[in-house]
Amino acid sequence: MSPTARRAGWVGCNFALNRIPTDARIPVVTESRISPAAEVREKFKRVKPLKDISVTQRGWTLDVLNAIRCLNKTEFSTADAYAFTRDLEKLHPDNRHVKDKIRQQLQVLRDAGLLLHIDRNCWRIDSK
Repeated sequence: MSPTARRAGWVGCNFALNRIPTDARIPVVTESRISPAAEVREKFKRVKPLKDISVTQRGWTLDVLNAIRCLNKTEFSTADAYAFTRDLEKLHPDNRHVKDKIRQQLQVLRDAGLLLHIDRNCWRIDSK
């Protein structure tokens, strides 16, 4: 492309839609049915705290949230989350303290209102 082309300097990006947690997938139209605006706003309000997490940390947060969703449980233990250590090591090969990071991200998700810490090493997905 020539330097004077209309799109010169444009930088695109790819979204890995399969890595977006189900919590952040907010359907506006499903099977030709428009979702009520109040419902869309409520779902958006629920994930809005994630925007306050720095971009560099948000990847970790969403990866841990995805892992927890794979458990298909509403309550889980920290040990259940640790079961995804190998998967997260592959996604974040530069991190040598993955279990510590998982524990930290559980707290970040708690602070964002997506998880409830119900007891030592026991968590619940907040289904507000």
